[in-house]
Amino acid sequence: MQDTGSLYLGAKYTYQEILEDEMVTFKFKSIVEHYLLKDTDPETTLESQFYYMTPEQFSYKTYRQLKARVKVCTLVEKKSLLGRAEVKYENKVMKLEELVGMNLAQKKKYGIVVQELILSKLSLMSFSV
Repeated sequence: MQDTGSLYLGAKYTYQEILEDEMVTFKFKSIVEHYLLKDTDPETTLESQFYYMTPEQFSYKTYRQLKARVKVCTLVEKKSLLGRAEVKYENKVMKLEELVGMNLAQKKKYGIVVQELILSKLSLMSFSV
């Protein structure tokens, strides 16, 4: 899905599906082929890529240059009017640095579920392949 300023990709997509999808921009397909598939299997989903990403990976450095943001669901404890605590999922858009900065134990604690990747079209345009 796209709007005038951003490109949105669902987290259930694999890199192979991204390359085959005609709705994905040619520029992003080129970035996937030339940069992201260097250290990633084509059958990897975006969800697992971002969940297990570390700052040392080349794909992290590439997405950081693209100023990627990630839409996630997190478990949040809310108190009701009667004082009872309820645990609910809440949507949140995080910068890539925030998500990767969390270790795996923190991600499990907060119940993080990656939903979609958000890329700025301006960043895509200025990225040289």
